[in-house]
Parts: sequence; structure tokens; C-alpha cells
Amino acid sequence: MNKKQAEVMQSGQGFVAALDQSGGSTPKALAGYGIPEDQYKSEDEMFDLVHAMRTRIITSPAFTSQHILAAILFEQTMDRTIEGLYTGDYLWEKRGIVPILKVDNGLDEKNEGVQLMKPITDLDSKLNRAADRKMFGTKMRSVIKSANPAGIKKNVEQQFYYGKKIMAAGFIPILEPEIDIKSPDKKESERLMKIEILEHLSNLSEDESIMLKLSIPDEDGFYAELIEHPKVMRVVALSGGYSREEAVKRLEKNRGLIASFSRALVEGLNVNQSDEEFNKELGNSIEEIYRASIT
Repeated sequence: MNKKQAEVMQSGQGFVAALDQSGGSTPKALAGYGIPEDQYKSEDEMFDLVHAMRTRIITSPAFTSQHILAAILFEQTMDRTIEGLYTGDYLWEKRGIVPILKVDNGLDEKNEGVQLMKPITDLDSKLNRAADRKMFGTKMRSVIKSANPAGIKKNVEQQFYYGKKIMAAGFIPILEPEIDIKSPDKKESERLMKIEILEHLSNLSEDESIMLKLSIPDEDGFYAELIEHPKVMRVVALSGGYSREEAVKRLEKNRGLIASFSRALVEGLNVNQSDEEFNKELGNSIEEIYRASIT
């Protein structure tokens, strides 16, 4: 583990940029950027376009370590280059931003009120490549749809199962058991999930630590116990479908919780904007999210 990067993640002021849309979510991300599906003919062309979008974001003068601690990358983004450097090297060497890799393979079908991750059968090879590309940590997402105790237990168990493997390989895992913001019993799901997470944290060894990526809670300050836990390096929040305005408003009410926004971060960006317009829009977004993350 890179100790300087660990210090940034542990105590730096700022937020985590989520730039990890994968195959299934890429068309929606491109459409939001002003590139509809009829403007590309193949998956390769689609991924070229999304890498160009991410490159524009990462190389923007607004995208710096003054406000951004880390960036979560899709596997293909990790393996591509920006200005002659692998993306992770560019982020750290040129921007001082910690690179993190998304390692899950998407979601299974809903069962017992949750969507577990599909088995990560290629985890070892991904971690080997992540080491070659100098990634600091990983991120993996599952979803909780309703307050089903058995389902939530399995969801959190799966996150920690893979998290232990990732820690053993020398990385810091971000565990993301997202709770659907549209769930009618979201608050109860948050209560059940926190109980499960705290139980697993109590079983970590002295040299193990994780990060958590969670939906912004309905009860302000509800995750304070997790934020202050000695085994938790950082707790970050996903925007989860809220507009940037709403996500920022909710985040501001949760001291110590920092953003890890994806769609809300790039809201308002468009392929047809001039560089001046693009950089101004991105800068305003970054400043707004940063302020909410340090309150």
C-alpha cells in the first residue's frame, strides 16, 4: 500500500470522483453527455467515446487534488492512457489524485429484497492487473431494495467476503451495499445494514481496514459510528439518483461523510460545450460537492 495515498484517503479534505460507469451504464452516461446511442455503431466505439469524456474531465484544470482525493475507474479506463500515461499514473503523478478500481461484475437478480453481486470469478487476475497499474484500492457495488433481514445479512456478508480477499492482496476495498433511495422502508434498511456492518468490522484483524460507500441516510448523522470506527478509513456517499442539488443538500447534514458522486458530478456537462464552458460547469460542480463534503 502506498503510505502517502493512504494519508490522503485517511485525512485529506475533499471527495471521491466516481468515473466507473461500465458496459451496462455507459450508454446512459454518454446520453447524459449529449451522445445518444445512434452516434456509435459498436461497443469499441462506445468505450472510445466514454474514455474521451473521462479524459476531458480528468485533464480539466478544475479536476485537481485541491478538491478531489481519489477517482474510481472502470477496468478499461485503468488500462487506457491519458497523455501517454496509464490513467492511474496520470491521476497520481500529474494530479495527486488516488486511483481506485471498480472490480465487481454487475448485479445478480433480486432475491430476498437485495441484489447481490455476480460472483467475481476473475478477482485474482483483476487484482494482479490493478497492482501493475498501481491502484490503491477497489470498489464493488451491491444493492438493498427492501428491509429484508436475511437479504441484508447476505448482502453485507458478500461484501466483506470479497473485501477480505482484497485486503489480503494489499488493497483497501470500498464496500458499497447501496440502499435504493426509492425503497419505502429505506430507514429500516439502513438500521439493519449498520448492525451487520458493525458486526463484521468487529471481526477484522488489527492490520485490516476498509472504506464504505453508502447511500446518504434518511436520519442525519446516522453513520457517525461507522465514520468514527477505527477499522474504517473513510465513509463516502453515493448520489444514488438524487439531483446534485438534492444530494449536496443531504450530504451537508452528515458531518464526516464525503461525496463519491458519479452522475451528480457530471450533471450539466455536454460534449458540445467549449472548453471554457465545460471547465466552468465542471468547476462549479466540483466546488459545490467539495463544500458539502467538508462541512
